[in-house]
Amino acid sequence: MSTSTKFISILGSTGSIGVNALNVVRSYPDHYQIKYLSAHSQADLLIEQAREFLPQAVSIGDATQLIKVKQALPGIEVLQGRTGLLELASRDDVDVMLNALVGSAGMEPTIKSIQAGVDVALSNKESLVMAGDFINGLLEAHGVKLFPVDSEHSAIWQCLTGEAAEDIKRLVITGSGGPFRTLPLESFNNITVAQALKHPNWVMGRKITIDSATMMNKGLEVIEARWLFHLPAEKIDIVVHPQSIIHSMVEFLDGSVKAQLGIPDMKIPIQYALSYPRHLKQDWEQLDLAKIGTLTFEQPDLEKFKCIQLAFDALEQGGSVPVILNVANETAVYRFLDGEIPFNAIPELITKAIDAHEFLEHPNLDDILALEQWTQAFTKRSYRS
Repeated sequence: MSTSTKFISILGSTGSIGVNALNVVRSYPDHYQIKYLSAHSQADLLIEQAREFLPQAVSIGDATQLIKVKQALPGIEVLQGRTGLLELASRDDVDVMLNALVGSAGMEPTIKSIQAGVDVALSNKESLVMAGDFINGLLEAHGVKLFPVDSEHSAIWQCLTGEAAEDIKRLVITGSGGPFRTLPLESFNNITVAQALKHPNWVMGRKITIDSATMMNKGLEVIEARWLFHLPAEKIDIVVHPQSIIHSMVEFLDGSVKAQLGIPDMKIPIQYALSYPRHLKQDWEQLDLAKIGTLTFEQPDLEKFKCIQLAFDALEQGGSVPVILNVANETAVYRFLDGEIPFNAIPELITKAIDAHEFLEHPNLDDILALEQWTQAFTKRSYRS
């Protein structure tokens, strides 16, 4: 559908990305109208959001919260569980579905929206990590657009506007280096959950904050960039940029480099994905380069941050390996957050899962879902030797 007002569905509206997206919507009530919202367990916040934005329907993942949400929202359709989430993702009466879900659970909703002919603003990088080739085929078959929300991929997207694909030499994905950029490797065995959750620049959810601490987020972003921009791994690099002002760069064959800069605020790439191709005026904090003073860059330390190489290797191997990489990482991260394993066990468990699984060269959707279940079970019971 296409009107002057964009009708939007936000899956994962109570998380960091979802909350920021609603801040964007709130500032442009004539541009956007919320049609659907979903949350996993934060019923109180979902109720508050629904009362403000008056969606047609909401979905709550936690079955114990269903009656509470229904009683609080008379006149609004309330769905529940995985079935309710996928139902909202399948509805075709919106212009854009913002997938702000965390982890592998976000892959299937991406697929459902594409199959419904709805454009997707994608924050859920796991969708492309696990099923990039499959999703790209669906995008072409259904004539659907995918708008990247990650700050790094939004930056590359903006830098590529108006450029010829054959002129690209490489993409350069920047990363802050996380909280342990300068921590000696010998101290990694003693990293606590509290330390890993203290990101120097960004305010994010718990899972992605740990991915930043291991730098697996950069590895996943390389895989995502491969499918978003149709470039092989050898044309995608990572550079550590502690200030998080340059969000990524594109180098061209003539040696010129384009970069997209901005303060580290997710509202900027979220708004661009929702308002593309416009850069709508906002009054939030603006970038002041004179105040920043210095921008620095360095190579990532692959010995300390083993997850980066694991991701590049998974992309090279292809097939089912990126699925295992993603799900094993996700499961290991939550085990670390729950105090079950040490920080250094995260890449070890990922490696064990990749080595133990039965490789599939061209996994279909059923294969991917089965691999997800196998990997979760394997990584939950496996431990460091």
